[in-house]
Amino acid sequence: MTTRLTLWRQLFTEHPRVLLANDAFTVTAFRYASGVEGLRVENSRGHLVILPWLGQMIWDAEFDGRDLTMRNMFSEPKPATEVVATYGCFAFHSGLLANGCPSPEDTHPLHGEMACAAMDEAWLELEEESLRVTGRYEYVMGFGHHYQAQPAVVVHKESALFDIHMAVTNLASVAMPLQYMCHMNYAYVAGARFSQNIPDDALALRESVPAHVRPTERWLAFNRRILQGEASLAALNEPHYYDPEIVFFADRLDRYTDRPEFRMTAPDGTTFITRFSSAELNYATRWILYNGDQQVAAFALPATCRPEGFLAAQRNGSLISLAPQQTRAFSVTTGIGG
Repeated sequence: MTTRLTLWRQLFTEHPRVLLANDAFTVTAFRYASGVEGLRVENSRGHLVILPWLGQMIWDAEFDGRDLTMRNMFSEPKPATEVVATYGCFAFHSGLLANGCPSPEDTHPLHGEMACAAMDEAWLELEEESLRVTGRYEYVMGFGHHYQAQPAVVVHKESALFDIHMAVTNLASVAMPLQYMCHMNYAYVAGARFSQNIPDDALALRESVPAHVRPTERWLAFNRRILQGEASLAALNEPHYYDPEIVFFADRLDRYTDRPEFRMTAPDGTTFITRFSSAELNYATRWILYNGDQQVAAFALPATCRPEGFLAAQRNGSLISLAPQQTRAFSVTTGIGG
């Protein structure tokens, strides 16, 4: 049996309010000083803080006493229309009309319009073993595209793994472009090692230099060593080389497996896992950055394409065309596993 609880903005105030509590889950509504509404979902292993009205971002994630979220400069989420203006979250939905870093010729914002979308509805769905936070967003533009997005986060009883979902339906009478990335900004863990169930050489170093990257001589030399096989980034043990960012791309994952699984294992044995279906998400990006303000080890960002903007996807054939009334759904499982 599923129990549905509709969320209203009036429930979110500066004084935290418990909306639901049972043996498995506790859900608390509150509002940050910035005015952004937060929903804390706890189980016996830890908690997520979800922003139900702001693109359904996951602002904070902590399980088994570990903070999963990248080090960043934000003490709280900010009201924003572009993700870069509130870039302190654990995860956001990148897309849906465009994804990634726009080229100089692209016209879309960084990571698209969905990341900070003003959600139209939000609600909870409680089952015996799980709790789902979901909602609905309708995008409509005169003489443009029209779609409905339904993101969701599912927390499971006594588990440190959780699911992130996105479903997109084209409501227009003509086809729409679709790009999507589940953008999870995992914390940098010194000494952690990467592993995955695809060949190591399936991960290719990004050789282009986006506009936001300011190369240094040391960084360029490290990139050359990786390309020449003299260095690798299988472990996080040389942080002085990871500024600016180091990025790897894994394309057409269905060549290797139906169910890609990426792992980051800390020196103490704690293993962070991300798994998904290559039939839904056939690309993955690894993003590493370490400096005084931001430290991130996004070991797997599952996507429908590389995060290089709309025009790049159009050129290389990874841009999806969603037919009128067609729905595409994506699902990612992530967190701390065995």
